[in-house]
Amino acid sequence: MPSSNGNRNLKQLITRIRRNHALEHATIHMLSAHNPKSTIVGRSDSHGFFLYTNLPKLAIEEGAQLALDRLRAGEHRLAIHPNCGTNLLTAGVLSGLAAYFSIQGSGDQNQQDKLKHLPLAIMSAILGLIIAQPLGTRVQQYLTTKAEPGTLEIVSVNRIRSGKGSLYRILTR
Repeated sequence: MPSSNGNRNLKQLITRIRRNHALEHATIHMLSAHNPKSTIVGRSDSHGFFLYTNLPKLAIEEGAQLALDRLRAGEHRLAIHPNCGTNLLTAGVLSGLAAYFSIQGSGDQNQQDKLKHLPLAIMSAILGLIIAQPLGTRVQQYLTTKAEPGTLEIVSVNRIRSGKGSLYRILTR
């Protein structure tokens, strides 16, 4: 049986990841607002987050700090991003399951009969995609991000690779 200390450590780890994920999204919002034609891709973990972009280091530093300040000021909507992997995962799972159960639920055993249910599977998948958009936002809001940064602070912004685009590591504590 896990110890209460182990549960507390796991909860703290998850909270850190969720806060970093929120800060990643807020940073992308800030950078995108000032650089609308830039491509920005991020990934969070318990130590901070990575950004892949063609923007300079100064822009990343300023954008991340502004994002943190605005989250602290209560702009919690910045923690949610429409292009988050959570939304893509939610859409994939819902549409895939809807299509699968539409075909499997027919009870028909041979492939020819199952193909007759393809239009239903396609419509079910589309319905799954429609439902996924607001559901993905809720999953971000309640499970994968935490808009209240608490004592989170930015420790450093480092460019760890450059070329056509740069990979930055934003460390937090």
